[in-house]
Amino acid sequence: MSAALRSGQQGVVLFIALIVLVAMSLAGIALMRGVDTGTIIAGNLAFRQSAMHVADIGVEAGRNWLTGVTPTTTLYNDQPAITGGQGYFANWGENIDLLGNDPDPLKVDYNWNNAINVTSPAPPSGYSVSYVIHRLCKQTGDPVSITCVKQTVGAGSTASGTKGAASFGTFAIQVPTNALYRITVRVVGPRNSVSYVQAVVY
Repeated sequence: MSAALRSGQQGVVLFIALIVLVAMSLAGIALMRGVDTGTIIAGNLAFRQSAMHVADIGVEAGRNWLTGVTPTTTLYNDQPAITGGQGYFANWGENIDLLGNDPDPLKVDYNWNNAINVTSPAPPSGYSVSYVIHRLCKQTGDPVSITCVKQTVGAGSTASGTKGAASFGTFAIQVPTNALYRITVRVVGPRNSVSYVQAVVY
């Protein structure tokens, strides 16, 4: 009886061992894939964060261009002839989608190939920086007579007023006329990481 029982159990342990080995192999592969995925995600987040820091170059380039425009009335209209691309619009681009992910069918994706590429100062190796400027006005023209997002101006004082308040018939508060400008910067970095940064300046 014992000899027959032993002969019937031959190979069972090997079969169980193979099943355990396959299960352990699958668990090991799953663990390696999980670690690799976490590493890739962490790396992509690091690249994206770096791209956001690089975007400061584009913001500064756009600000320098704005401060160098003379006469300032040039900013009342679109400027398609900026060196490096079509980078300035005298309105806030109500129907333009700068990120390319707005589901509104009335929005038109902005073509970043037409934006201004920043070459000086040169971005770090592996990064490309481009920017576009929108004046925050509903339309082109003198910001005094059109709807614009304007900077706040503090109250002034008059000879007959007290503590900067308004005297009878004469208001001490000045009307702000300088429009604000929105600089949108797009940075393309390693592993096709893309970051967008916006700054409002005046």
